Amino acid sequence: MSEITITKLKICPVLVPLRRPVVVMTGQVTMAPLVLIDLERSDGSVGRSYLFTYSPIALKATAALLRDLAPVVEGTPAEPRGLHTRILGQFKLLGAEGVTLMAIAGIDMAAWDAVGQSIGRPLYQVLGGAAKALSAYNSNGMGLIGPSKVAGEALDLLAEGGFSALKVRLGYPDVDTDLAVLDEVRTAVGEATTIVTDYNQGLSVAEAKQRLTALAGQKLGWIEEPIAFDNYDGLAELRAVSTIPIQGGENHWGPGDMARATSAGALDLVMIDAMKIGGVTGWLEASSLARAAGWPVSSHLFPEVSAHLMCADPGAHWLEWVDWANPILKDPYEVVKGKVTPPDRPGMGLEWDEGKVAQYAIG
Repeated sequence: MSEITITKLKICPVLVPLRRPVVVMTGQVTMAPLVLIDLERSDGSVGRSYLFTYSPIALKATAALLRDLAPVVEGTPAEPRGLHTRILGQFKLLGAEGVTLMAIAGIDMAAWDAVGQSIGRPLYQVLGGAAKALSAYNSNGMGLIGPSKVAGEALDLLAEGGFSALKVRLGYPDVDTDLAVLDEVRTAVGEATTIVTDYNQGLSVAEAKQRLTALAGQKLGWIEEPIAFDNYDGLAELRAVSTIPIQGGENHWGPGDMARATSAGALDLVMIDAMKIGGVTGWLEASSLARAAGWPVSSHLFPEVSAHLMCADPGAHWLEWVDWANPILKDPYEVVKGKVTPPDRPGMGLEWDEGKVAQYAIG
């Protein structure tokens, strides 16, 4: 039996409008710049994935790098782990971080999707897991919109999928406003709702200590990235004095960053970004490090692939729900009573809505 190879890599950048732009302490997201990837194999299967480049400025550059990688991977074996290793080898001198690792991750996720497509099994089964309803929190909003607006938006977010948890971005000019926002949200949603918060790396260690002290009585699920993600010693220092769990990890570039964080004892909880960690292959390695550290694993963005990975992860905690790719998906994932169950479709079950893709595609 001949070895299955990659026959074609198709790349399409799109710029998708967001229903709710998200403004955070260190930036804002008003559109979803996505790079769609189709990986065609010699057995006729097609694996699909997408990348999120945060800023439209990086969209064309990421797509261009992927197109430049097409002749590198086309005609080569399609097995995901070997493919991941080969592409990493292309960046020994440049280094595999940032856009380079994003490109590797996109190809890796598509390659794993193609495995499921070829054998007719969902990705979670390919990875040795089983379908389960994952607890999710709604992250489709709650940026820095001010105390007067947060209560209404919080109620809207809970109602969208029967959620009982949501994320509130913090980092207003003074801690009193942070507290006012949390008071408005808690009054609106009630004590039974889980509230998690995010500072998006916006504070110094000294500022973070002050705000953690002020927030201690707020019954929060976690404080996410209060300081720079790679200030592992600083995070460990905050963890030692905080009564609220410290969450982080979405900005780990590959499993090496996860190893550095675990070595420093930087976190109580960790969230993995499937793109920045290096795709499915990177997630599996990073997750094993998290388990060794005793850290529950949540996801960051990319709910379509993350749901499958978390169904195969014994340390699964919370799934972050965003619907930013829904406009270009033919059959988007659903939230039912605040939970997400990956569909029983081959691979990740992604199929593009070609009409919408054409509408949002950029040159």
